[in-house]
Amino acid sequence: MIIETERLYMREMTQADFGSLCEILQDAETMTAYEGPFNDVEVQNWLDSQLTRYRETGFGLWAVILKENGKMIGQCGLTMQTWKEDKVLEIGYLFNRRYWHNGYATEAARACKKYAFETLRAAEVCSIIRDTNVPSQNVAIRNGMTKADSWTKHYRGADMPHFRFAARAD
Repeated sequence: MIIETERLYMREMTQADFGSLCEILQDAETMTAYEGPFNDVEVQNWLDSQLTRYRETGFGLWAVILKENGKMIGQCGLTMQTWKEDKVLEIGYLFNRRYWHNGYATEAARACKKYAFETLRAAEVCSIIRDTNVPSQNVAIRNGMTKADSWTKHYRGADMPHFRFAARAD
């Protein structure tokens, strides 16, 4: 276990999480901001990317586990992302749609922000969110972040305007 909150804990994902990850990444509504659901190969590549991040940086997107039943309900964590010409520390989150509207994303994101500042001693963290993804923007706002700037990223064959929400260490 890496992080524990009142209702959740986060741990590194393993290959055994592939099925739970498919429930998230292969859901069309969940993946609207990514221009649609992933196929099995794309899900495996996503999982492999996290496993590589754990080895190379010591962090990545972690499995979010609901304490009450031990189910993986999402992923949340820290990754280094390209923003314009820089690399920034990002809090990312993506949850199984069946668990939306319960405050889990905010709870997990707040814990990741605390981890970034207290454990990693980061000066700033951000969340990079597509301009049309208002629910994720609201999670960033509830996580004490403010809109810092915008940029259009090219991903999966589409130009996607994004906002960068940021918070600085106290």
